[in-house]
Amino acid sequence: MEKITLKEINYLDTFPVRSAVLRQGKPIETCFFLGDDAVDTTHFGLFTENKLIGVASLFKKNNENFDQKNQFQLRGMAILKEYQSSGFGKLLIKEIFNFIKTNQTELLWFNARETAVLFYEKQGCIKKGASFEIPEIGSHFLMYKYFDI
Repeated sequence: MEKITLKEINYLDTFPVRSAVLRQGKPIETCFFLGDDAVDTTHFGLFTENKLIGVASLFKKNNENFDQKNQFQLRGMAILKEYQSSGFGKLLIKEIFNFIKTNQTELLWFNARETAVLFYEKQGCIKKGASFEIPEIGSHFLMYKYFDI
């Protein structure tokens, strides 16, 4: 049985997974998100043995579509293709939910790729509004999840 660990990582460590899954064929610079290096941004790495196979980042950023004062934005959640559909994404999102609860946050919101909507819905997240295009990336939906604090 493989040893699975999840820990906080540096934003630079997210780039190889972001590049392979979310920015295929694009320059590595496109893997940097505004706010990656902010002190209140947290990056998670999911490891099997010592290999980084998944990443996700939480930004302390409010979305004007929601009234909650305490919000996190999820960005750059990705699992390497050969590890997808094996429960690793679910493991990563559960850890993110735990982090959010521990940090007394009321709302998680994010822009989900159309292909990932069903995954997030299965984790209790809700779509808000119609799909929209992110140039050079594709069709997305605004999604969210409320937390009791």
